[in-house]
Amino acid sequence: MGLYSLITGRRGPSGFGSASTAEEVTQGIDATHLTAIITGGTGGIGMETARVMAKRGAHVVIGARNIGASENAKTEILRQNPNARVTLLHLDLSSFKSIKAFVRDFHALHLPLNLLINNAGVMFCPYQLSEDGIELQFATNHIGHFLLTNLLLDTMKSTAKTSGVEGRILNLSSIAHIYTYPEGIQFDSINDICSYSDKRAYGQSKLANILHANELSRQLQEEGVNITVNSVHPGLILTNLFQHTAVLMRFLKFFSFYLWKNIPQGAATTCYVALQPSLKGVTGKYFADCNEVTPSKLARDETLAEKLWDFSVKLIKSVSKQNYLGFEDTN
Repeated sequence: MGLYSLITGRRGPSGFGSASTAEEVTQGIDATHLTAIITGGTGGIGMETARVMAKRGAHVVIGARNIGASENAKTEILRQNPNARVTLLHLDLSSFKSIKAFVRDFHALHLPLNLLINNAGVMFCPYQLSEDGIELQFATNHIGHFLLTNLLLDTMKSTAKTSGVEGRILNLSSIAHIYTYPEGIQFDSINDICSYSDKRAYGQSKLANILHANELSRQLQEEGVNITVNSVHPGLILTNLFQHTAVLMRFLKFFSFYLWKNIPQGAATTCYVALQPSLKGVTGKYFADCNEVTPSKLARDETLAEKLWDFSVKLIKSVSKQNYLGFEDTN
């Protein structure tokens, strides 16, 4: 799947391509037996993913920071589909406290968990630290989802075992993963303001998304767990992610309109990887335009993936007052 396919919408081996929509790639799929968590499902491709998943019958749990936007998203989904099952929970991925509260609130619902779609993110932010003292793009896009996934993993394993239905975890990455710092991940200077580049920091976090998915996939395969883990590039879509560079992005879009997708097309790859029966057992892969593609050399580095995993665990422990799998903070 190259530039020609992106521009023309030519379909790949999956039967779908860059012009395919989320509804098209899930046509005829019954997801009524599934429960899915989608982070950041209040607008853009996250909301479209939630809408289509709910349309196919899944019980969708939206985790989002803005409760007002969540309510609006739920109202719109229900307007189009009165039978949709949508639950809203507060989630700020830049805050360990919020992530732990979200997981506690989800567990209180006593729901199974089949699908975890790590969709939310921030992009091209001016330098700032999260409330836990971690550079914001790395904190939100990678560390937040890393912690969330680990806290929900036992529930997913239990659901997969008791239901016999394959669980699936998806990390939304980006083609931007190729534009990162020279070493890939700045392990020794994650919070270094002097070397900070908003574009490279974003690329670093998107590279981390792929490495996280690959390493978790390896671990689950080793355990023999019936859960797959993959990462996806949704494509270029002008959403609120570009709030820090909106004028520049609109200018670039004017001269490269043929490279950009609309929101239904942008949500297609996520919905395809989450629901397509043909992907049963496919894990540790990277998808774009609803087809498997090869990510960068750094994204395929198994040693780097293991190092990132260990680094992420240690980083979370270093700013938390108890084991990162705990739910209560001590003062």
